[in-house]
Amino acid sequence: MPMHPWWRDAVIYQVYPRSWADSDGDGVGDLPGITSRLEHLVDLGVDALWLSPFYVSPQHDGGYDVADFRDVDPLFGTLADFDALVSRAHTLGLRVIVDVVPNHTSEEHPWFRAALESGPGSRERARYVFREGRGPDGEDPPNNWVSKFGGPAWTRLPDEHRAGAAGPGRRPTQWYLHLFDSTQPDLDWTNPEVQEELESVLRFWLDRGVDGFRIDVAHGLVKAEGLPDADLSIDADVEATGRLPMWDQPGVHEIYRRWRRLTDSWVDTHSSPLWGEDGDRVLCGEAWVQPAEALARYVRPDELHQTFNFAFLMCPWRADDLRSVITTSLASAKSVGAPQTWVLSNHDVVRHATRLAYPQDPGQPPVEGIGADDPQPDPALGLRRARAATALMLALPGSAYLYQGEELGLPEATRIPDDARQDPTWERSGHTRRGRDGCRVPVPWSAEGPSLGFGPEGLPWLPQPSEYATLSPDQQRGDTGSTLELYRRLLRLRRELRLGRGHLEWAAGFPDSAVAFTVSCEHGSVLVVANLGAAAVALPSGAQVLLSSDDLDDGRVPSDVTAWALLG
Repeated sequence: MPMHPWWRDAVIYQVYPRSWADSDGDGVGDLPGITSRLEHLVDLGVDALWLSPFYVSPQHDGGYDVADFRDVDPLFGTLADFDALVSRAHTLGLRVIVDVVPNHTSEEHPWFRAALESGPGSRERARYVFREGRGPDGEDPPNNWVSKFGGPAWTRLPDEHRAGAAGPGRRPTQWYLHLFDSTQPDLDWTNPEVQEELESVLRFWLDRGVDGFRIDVAHGLVKAEGLPDADLSIDADVEATGRLPMWDQPGVHEIYRRWRRLTDSWVDTHSSPLWGEDGDRVLCGEAWVQPAEALARYVRPDELHQTFNFAFLMCPWRADDLRSVITTSLASAKSVGAPQTWVLSNHDVVRHATRLAYPQDPGQPPVEGIGADDPQPDPALGLRRARAATALMLALPGSAYLYQGEELGLPEATRIPDDARQDPTWERSGHTRRGRDGCRVPVPWSAEGPSLGFGPEGLPWLPQPSEYATLSPDQQRGDTGSTLELYRRLLRLRRELRLGRGHLEWAAGFPDSAVAFTVSCEHGSVLVVANLGAAAVALPSGAQVLLSSDDLDDGRVPSDVTAWALLG
């Protein structure tokens, strides 16, 4: 075992397959398209890529409704295409992490189809959360839980699935639980067959060479015994998430202990000529859990390697808030001997180049979906703050996650026509929440063409904003002031200085409006100053500026700029 495993300070780049690169001109990204663009990631300087789902799926929720966990959807290619992608990535020195979706399946999964054809109490229904309804004829849902996408979290089976013979004694139809869309029935993780099946799925992809898994809805697999009503007044974003009976229940931890034993034993029995001793297969959980101490329980030494730091992602661009969340994040991870992770954007939230373009008052920056009739962002301010926020993030000790296109400074697509929206949130919320399409718009690769280089012909599956043409890599490469070149410099210096392995100390002598700290590194100490105030901030005498997110003002750090400087 190496003294410092790769994942403790890795930079991992998320690829949303539908929107990365289209090889065949059907308007949807695919695995051969991803393979064709891997050199971009090498040139950028990341360590690994994480692929969002590419499995067989009816695509009701962008692939997070899986009908077959062991095959590639023809929309994206074949298993041979996947193998070619992994082989090419490994040749280029990139590790590959794939999504696993253990909380639910698609309604088209063979298990769920079998459950519909079988009666209550059957082995087939026991794989999912089926319950009798409340009321004289079971006409009311089993409890008051609501879906994350809007509406009730329960759907009643149609009459053709009613059990028993016709007549007064005929049993009412059952309901099934879906914490997300009604096409995504929840699995019952108290069932050993479910546990064994998902562990088999992990082994399948490990055998195909993957280097780890991102676990979707990692905090939702186990529900409170008896499925009691929820106190819907609880705000899970700020209060203890585990107070809600569908989230962060104690039983999830034993699942991840088993998964950790599985991945550790797999490494012990499968030597890697590529990575040598540094061949850990990483488990990273998507766990929207509060408080930080509860989230830290997921990364105890015998559980997951990482969880996403959503408290940092959701933090407004305010100095006091940033200092607080960084301090709490580092302390909670240290308490269990784990590294912290840092992230600013992903496929579920408004891109940070747009989120930071709004006033940063509590409740003000939008985190999900912006429409043409909503207040529009200040794009110049958003990009300036996004560059500064990224420069701050990439100096922090631990591991960092990037989302496709952020290295180009891509903003959220805020003017998608409502009739073009595909996120199920839009329909399930009764057209009150626009959902996540705006951050999933296909990436531009060139300034020309109907899809800006995304595909060889035709239009992409979601319309691209006109401003994406000026942000394509061919327009930024070699321009020292571009966002792409800033990311390349940040990642190169982060790796050279080993900042992800450093130790953070808050720096004294700076105004409260600045976030200032030092990180120990192999070459001494790096001072990081992010100025969130109006007045420029002076750097200490003798500090050697390494880079800044935008131009300095006579050696001082202007508003909404972050600078790195080497101290003597």
